[in-house]
This record gives sequence, structure tokens and C-alpha cells, in this order.
Amino acid sequence: MALIQISEPGKSAAPHQQRLAVGIDLGTTNSLVATVRSGMPVTLQDENGRSILPSVVRYLANGSVITGEAAKKAAIIDPLNTISSVKRLMGRDIADINASSGDIHYEFAETGSPAPRIKTVAGNVSAIEVSAEILKQLKHRAEQALGGELTGAVVTVPAYFDDAQRQATKDAAKLAGLNVLRLLNEPTAAAVAYGLDKKAEGVHVIYDLGGGTFDVSVLRLNRGVFEVMSTAGNSTLGGDDFDRAIANWLKQQAAISSNVDQSLVRQLIQKACDAKEALTDADSVTIEISDAANGISWHGTLTRDILRGLIDPLISQTLLPCKRALRDAGITRDDIADVVMVGGSTRVPRVRELVREFFGREPLVDVDPELVVAIGAAIQADILVGNKPQDEMLLLDVIPLSLGIETMGGLAEKIIQRNTTIPVARAQEFTTFKDGQTAMSIHVVQGERELVSDCRSLAKFELHGIPPMVAGAARIRVTFQVDADGLLSVSAKEQTTGVASSIQVKPSYGLSDSEIEHMLRDSMSHAEQDVTARNLREQQVEADRVILALQAALKADGERLLSTDEIRQVQSKLEMLQKTRQGNDHAAIKRAIDDLNQASTEFAARRMNESISSAMAGHKLDDFGR
Repeated sequence: MALIQISEPGKSAAPHQQRLAVGIDLGTTNSLVATVRSGMPVTLQDENGRSILPSVVRYLANGSVITGEAAKKAAIIDPLNTISSVKRLMGRDIADINASSGDIHYEFAETGSPAPRIKTVAGNVSAIEVSAEILKQLKHRAEQALGGELTGAVVTVPAYFDDAQRQATKDAAKLAGLNVLRLLNEPTAAAVAYGLDKKAEGVHVIYDLGGGTFDVSVLRLNRGVFEVMSTAGNSTLGGDDFDRAIANWLKQQAAISSNVDQSLVRQLIQKACDAKEALTDADSVTIEISDAANGISWHGTLTRDILRGLIDPLISQTLLPCKRALRDAGITRDDIADVVMVGGSTRVPRVRELVREFFGREPLVDVDPELVVAIGAAIQADILVGNKPQDEMLLLDVIPLSLGIETMGGLAEKIIQRNTTIPVARAQEFTTFKDGQTAMSIHVVQGERELVSDCRSLAKFELHGIPPMVAGAARIRVTFQVDADGLLSVSAKEQTTGVASSIQVKPSYGLSDSEIEHMLRDSMSHAEQDVTARNLREQQVEADRVILALQAALKADGERLLSTDEIRQVQSKLEMLQKTRQGNDHAAIKRAIDDLNQASTEFAARRMNESISSAMAGHKLDDFGR
């Protein structure tokens, strides 16, 4: 007997009111699209019943594009026109790529732009354009399966993607014709899938090791609120690195030189990947390499023990961010309810072993680690388009690195600290350094160090129209806004006149290979050195301000208000400060500033009295009381 669903009056949703929304996991190795059907999240399959779409794109001479499984199969015969692992290139410049990937097997065009463009027979393409082809295929699959046009999509990104990488992902989605409802951090998406399915509250660690990126996030789940307490990771570490380590071992075993054609390189990487996957269930696997063009014919055996020696150093690199994430969250391993494994590379048994040893508990793997991110994104998309109440679930993500501006002396003034929950807006007031200053340059930086030279430059813009005032009188309010996608905009406004300027921070490339990791590690290892450097710069800036102000005052009123001896005493202290300011002792500079202030106190008092007398001239005392 058929059953019908009965709803309260006014609460039922007509079929035409159901908005079509999807969650997309744009992965390094594989990508997926999922949606919510009849209240249940499901991944969408292609005509062959496959959920997973290999993140591989092949360009042909006639201008056509092949995406997915067919492109993956052509990687060995057409390596230069078949692009895989493009996620590693998103938001990065050519110098970063060359410095980090000695194995890069593409040819890059000389365009004069920092953003890399890959040479293909169909023309030069960017990482954004390649990613857009993958997203187009997923969009087509979704619209075919759902029978209509999509309202929007939630696209996931690694938690450790910086502003440039996030913007590049959003640009790729726009190019693919998708309406991006939100960029969602991959670990948070996994927590959504687990949290709503398991109704699990408490502190959870999401260990996400994919094909090209690694993230670890500590989240607190409480009554439908997903709060990210901390995040860490490496945006250029993943299963691809396992494959390269195995491929290099194969080169050594088969006595293959490093100068081989790209077809053989692709074959080695594919053999390495297949062997790695086979060792998930087997203790050993036989590998055969045959390349008539290079006169190579070899077969041998790769065991789990050999594999362990090859990949253990790489897995260990994921445990350092895990330590930092726990420390940043202010918790110990005993506070953790469970550890959720996400990403295809967590299928490797050795990864699970070392994670279990580190956290002291068996990691959760009962939801397919390759599907869980897309499922979580689909659940969030369903809420954002209005198919479910907005208050059913609240996601509180964080930014991975501090954001701030450059101040006098090359100091980095942090306005939003790392691991701050987003969306967020923070404002801080600054002032002018020189008398009559009518413009200010705003330099936006990202990083944890005290000096701008040790941080990453994101953008620069200028604020004009500041009314000419004495130094320190102007009030410029600088506001940083980070939206739910983790994208930054900065504005500056002079408070008395209302003149304003702003910028949407959109750099052409992002942080290099482990640069975020280095930034955080350096901020800890150089903490004492940075504090000393900051103290020195601050005192030098203050010394410059005092010197300029006193020199201007002496020029204007020195001979009129001071005796020759008094001028000589002030000049002596002034010269002493100028000399001390050139040194590296911040305490000595402060003492010299104090000595000069003390020597010029009487001069300042006489100038003040004269100003007051001048202002009161021609007025009665009663005039100032009205």
C-alpha cells in the first residue's frame, strides 16, 4: 500500500519549489558531485555507474576537450596534453611550481605573467581553465541526473588554501557556469557528513589526506553548531607524493636514467599508483615495466615493508601539523572524541597505523573517505538554497593565517589573527606619521612574523584626500572583512572627512609549496628574535617622530624662546638620540628619547604657554565659558 507524506498546513514544499543544489569535491586526483534526494545525501553517477571522476583533462588539436576516465587512460600516450593534479597549480606562480616540483611534466608558456599557463596542442591553458573543465563535467552530470538547471553549488577547498587559491577555485567555478553558494573547507564538509549522520557531539579531529593536499582540523560539534577550533596542514602534500616516491624507487630498480621522455614518466607514476592501491589488501605486488622506445623491460616485487620505508617520511610530515592543531585548539589527545579519516590516501594501511599511534585511538573509516567531503558539501548546499531551515546547522570555519597591514618601520600589524572564526570583520585605527600628510599607502600582508619582510604581500592600495594636519591627528580606520568563503576585502576611511578607499584582495598567485607551514614554524622558532626586532623598529620609529617634531619646533621658535645654553643642551641630546637611533639596542634608544624629552620639557611648556596666550589675546575669560 502506497504511503503519502502529510505535512502541517503551509509547511509542505511543492515539487517545483525544490531548488536543485549540489556539493562538489574538486579533488587533486578525483572529483565528485553529490546532492540531497528525499532527505538523504547521495553521490551522483555517470552513465557507467561511476561516482568518481578522475581529475584529468586532455586537450586535442581540434580544440575539443576530454575529461575524466578517458583522459586518464591517454596520459601515457599523450602526456604533455593530458593534465592531472592541476589542483596543485591553483593560485601559485611559476617560480613556486618550479621550486617545489622537480618532477613537473608540463611545458609552461612564457607569458610575462606570474600565473602559469600550460602549453597544449589546443593552445595555452591556465590551472583555472583546466579546473573549470572538470567542474563543467560535474555540472553536466548533475543536471542530467536531476533533470533541471542548478540553483547553486557548494565547492570544497582544503582548509589550508590561502586567499589566492580560494579565489582561483571560485574563478574556475564561475568559468564553468556554476553559482557558488559557498567555498567550504574540506574537513568541515567531512564533519557535516559525520556529524549529522552520527549525531556525534564533542571534539573531533578531521585528518584529510588527499591526492595533493593535507589538512587537519579540530572541530567542536554541539547542537548543530560546527565550530572549527584550529586548522593546520600542507597544501602540497598528498598521495601524489607517495606515487612519486614509488616511481623513483622503480627508476632505481630498473636502472632508468632521470632523463627519460614524459610518456615513460607517466607510465612509472601510473604503475606506482596501481601498486600502492594493490598493497591496501595484499602484502606484495608484482610490477612490470616495458618501454620498447627506451629499451626497458623490467619486472620486480614491491612489498609493504619496502613501501613503508618509502612513504613513512611523508606520513610523518602530516603529524607535525597535527601537533600544532592540538596546541592551537588548547586541547590534548585525551579531549578528542574521535579521529575521522578523509581522502583517498587514508586508504593506505600505513597511514591509518601511524595516525592510530599518534592519536592513541582507532580512526573512523566507516564512511567512504573519498565520498564524505562531497556528501557534507551537498548537505550544506541543500540548506543554503532554502530546502532546509537555515538554523538547522551552523558552520563556523576559521582562517589559516593572520592578516594585517604594514606600519612604519616595516612592522606587520595583525588585524585578524589566525584561527579566527569566519565570516569576520575587524577594524583598527591608524594615523599619519608626518605633518601635512594627505595620503596613505595601505599594504596588506599575511603571515605570523613581526616584520613585513618575513610575511607574504597580498595587495596594496592608497587612501587620498586626508586633510593636512599635524602628525598623529588624522584618524584612519582600516577594516578587514573575510567572508564565509575565506576571501578578504580591505577598506580604509578617514574619520573626519569620510574619504575612503577599498580593495578586493585578489592576488594572481598564492603561497608557495609549504610556505604556510614555514610561516607558522618560523613564527615559533623566531619568536624571541621577532620580539626583539619589533621592539627595535618601534623605538626607531618613535625616535624618528621625536627628532622630526623637535627639529621643526627649534626651527620655528628655538632662537626666540630658548637661550644659547638651552639650545646647546637640547641639540646635544638631539644629536645623542640621532646617533643612538642607528644602533641595535632598543633600550638605549628609549633612554635617549626619554633624555631628549626631559631636556626639551621647558621648551615645550613655553611653546604651549605662548599658544594659549595667543589664543586668548583680545578675549575675556568669560568668552571661553560661553
